[in-house]
Amino acid sequence: VQLQASGGGLVQPGGSLRLSCAASGSIFSINTMGWYRQAPGKQRELVAVITSGGIRHYEDSVKGRFTISRDNAKNTVYLQMNTLKPEDTAVYYCNAALFHSEYGNEYAYWGQGTQVTVSS
Repeated sequence: VQLQASGGGLVQPGGSLRLSCAASGSIFSINTMGWYRQAPGKQRELVAVITSGGIRHYEDSVKGRFTISRDNAKNTVYLQMNTLKPEDTAVYYCNAALFHSEYGNEYAYWGQGTQVTVSS
């Protein structure tokens, strides 16, 4: 299984970016998909997650600014980031908890990370 993330870049404060992450490979179904981020010198933290049923959870600092969504047919999760702030600067990683078969165990996979830099 591979998770391919894209969409990062350099943006000015107040700007927007949209991250995408597509899962491919031996996938029966995907449970939760999410985005995490890691700033220099800090631990990786949860940004937002979404379940297969569409239930969303956000880290407090991004509520009202970020929106997570997914396309189950494409095994893809998105993160729309608006009103970006310098403190949002980090490497963003996507994550997927998925099953390889109907009665198998759940496994977690990570994408390669995409850099988001918010600076004037």
